[in-house]
Amino acid sequence: MVSAINISDLRLAAKKRLPWMLFDWIDGGAGDERGLRENEAAFEAYRFLPRYMVDVSDRSQRKSVFGRTYDSPFGIAPTGYAGLFRPRADVTLAAAARDHNIPYIMSGTSVDSIEEAAELAPDNVWYQLYGAMDLSITKDIISRAERAGCQALVITIDIPIAGKRERDLRNGFEFPLRITPKVVLDGLLHPAWTLSYLRTGGLPRMANWDHYAPKGCSAVELAEFANSHSFCVQTWDHLRLFRDLWPRHLIVKGVMHPEDAETAVALGADGLIISNHGGRQYDRCVPAPLMISPIRAAVGPNIPVMMDGGIRRGSDVLASLCLGADFVFCGRAMLYGVVAGGATGLNAAIGILRDELDTLMGQIGCLSVDVTGLESFIINWSGGGLEAVTASADKTSNLNPKSGSDNRP
Repeated sequence: MVSAINISDLRLAAKKRLPWMLFDWIDGGAGDERGLRENEAAFEAYRFLPRYMVDVSDRSQRKSVFGRTYDSPFGIAPTGYAGLFRPRADVTLAAAARDHNIPYIMSGTSVDSIEEAAELAPDNVWYQLYGAMDLSITKDIISRAERAGCQALVITIDIPIAGKRERDLRNGFEFPLRITPKVVLDGLLHPAWTLSYLRTGGLPRMANWDHYAPKGCSAVELAEFANSHSFCVQTWDHLRLFRDLWPRHLIVKGVMHPEDAETAVALGADGLIISNHGGRQYDRCVPAPLMISPIRAAVGPNIPVMMDGGIRRGSDVLASLCLGADFVFCGRAMLYGVVAGGATGLNAAIGILRDELDTLMGQIGCLSVDVTGLESFIINWSGGGLEAVTASADKTSNLNPKSGSDNRP
């Protein structure tokens, strides 16, 4: 982990450690993977416009959302089955969120339990809800998340049916993991992961579903039971119900259309996460970063608008904020880290993004990300270089921290 200088290095380290079919499940997207690639490529259209002759010795990347101030403007997005790729990964993610004071959205298909994660990081854990086929299970999960102290409930709406992920189809990958000659050979070629998998008892049990599955079922049967509740129908009526059941911050994740954003807010959503599920559902999805500005315009300035998808650099974080996001979440970047090196690798991933963001802020004269006017730091270069720079000169802004003084003459 000492040699990793960017998220790409952590990705390669994770690729070396994991059997290839497991790595492809993390790394891949739907269809031709156009959506996955274009999430990342969307940031390439933007360039930063620096402001000089500013004292940048005191910079802050602290950011407030839902009345809580975090030490960075990014958090850990939900990543399913993380405990399969690295034992105890879910609680490792929760502990890192606590230690770095950033939010962690625990996946609705986590291996470790809601209760354990929330006990470790009571101020940092949000819970992602995947509705179950049995509504009574969904209601009980919501109740458990409330009792555990989760700070927010994240309703994920962007998986009405299963996506076609061709890497997984070619690899014959399915969850629960089936032992086949191909799997055995793959495991032998990646002994570190295989020994860890065997040493911890093989396929991990999905602790959150132990409450509902038949008593005495095996880990495989438990996973099959959980999978049988996937891809249930959800409508706006479900959101109304979840709003009635949940007393804290309610966030809708997977919003991509401005009209859906307006509807979610009208039905009581406290915040939105723009997301196309990391390009894992369909390959001709609109890049998530490009929907920040339209959705921000649709819901106005007072609703927290967040985004996940394509974040691989600190510059991607800052670009998202400049485009109008209040916060961003990183999925694959964090998972690469925890898979590659457990807590050490995860700390490296968080540290890399923080360092890149801090360095960029200093280079362009941005003293704080918790201010208005960040849009004056960015231009859409693909729209025409000189025209974009000229247009940016018309923007008015307040670029200094709320509590600081204006450093400009």
